[in-house]
Amino acid sequence: MNNSANVDLSKLENHQEIAAHIVSILQAIRFGSIEIVVHDGQVVQIDRHEKFRVPRTKTSN
Repeated sequence: MNNSANVDLSKLENHQEIAAHIVSILQAIRFGSIEIVVHDGQVVQIDRHEKFRVPRTKTSN
């Protein structure tokens, strides 16, 4: 699953706010990864890639 973070990064005023947002994503994700896109030294996009594992059910024979 590929989710762009639902935050307008242009409204975050400093690196501490961006870091706090990344930490909040890390605390909410169980399996997956976070991709941070940087242009000209500025964070412009944060993508969250999350995996959901579906438990296998036993089938009766």
